[in-house]
Amino acid sequence: MLSRLPKGSKRIFGDISARTLRVNLWNSRKRVARKLSNSRFDKITFHSLRHWKATMEYHRTKDIIHVKKILGHRNIQNTMKYIDMEHAIFNSHDNGQFTVRVAQSVKEACELVEAGFEYVTDIAEKKIFRKRK
Repeated sequence: MLSRLPKGSKRIFGDISARTLRVNLWNSRKRVARKLSNSRFDKITFHSLRHWKATMEYHRTKDIIHVKKILGHRNIQNTMKYIDMEHAIFNSHDNGQFTVRVAQSVKEACELVEAGFEYVTDIAEKKIFRKRK
C-alpha cells in the first residue's frame, strides 16, 4: 500500500526521521492523556488509527469488501473483525432499517445520490432510493 503513495521524497512522511515521528506521537499522546485525565490515550498507536478508520468505513458503508480493499487484506477473515468492532461500538446489528426517498425527476435523483442515498429500483416511472439510518 505504501508503494502506491505519491513519492515526493525517499521517505514516506517526507524528510522527518522515524525517531522524530515516534517522539512526536509519544508527546502528543502524553499531552492529550494529561489534559483529559485519561491514561488510555497513552496506548494509541498508528495501528490503532488504522483500526479506527477501518471500523468507521465499515460503519459508513456496510461494505466489508470495500474495507478489505482499503486495508489491503488478502483474506476476508482478517477484515471480518471490523464488523464485530462496529457492532460493539455502535450496537448496530443490521436490522434492515432504512430511510427511503422517491425521486420524481433526474434533479431529485442527483440530490439524493449526493446526500448518500443508493438507488434501489424504478416503480411507476419513479426512482426509489434508500440510505441506512
